[in-house]
Amino acid sequence: MTSPLEQKKIKLSGPSMVTANRTWDGAVIYRTAAQGWSTELTDAAVVRTSDDARALLAESVADDVGAIGAYIAPVEVRDTGKIGPGNLREQIRSAGLTIDLKVPAQA
Repeated sequence: MTSPLEQKKIKLSGPSMVTANRTWDGAVIYRTAAQGWSTELTDAAVVRTSDDARALLAESVADDVGAIGAYIAPVEVRDTGKIGPGNLREQIRSAGLTIDLKVPAQA
């Protein structure tokens, strides 16, 4: 029996990376080339082929203790060599919270 990852056809339209959320605090994290996770987008491993993306996603999904909801997302490789978010969703996720989390004071 083949895994769902092998059955899923991955089509890339440009450079991509794998992102997820950290299990203990929900922080946005990025899979690194060293097979770890980082909260810095600039640390993300960038892949350019469907096979590389599939392999990176498979190893990321296997780490279900440290991260959940791993998926492939586009990145923009800038002239400086730095990477940035490749679409609006990733721009929002990389910027952090979109609301102010004020915890009401207890009386």
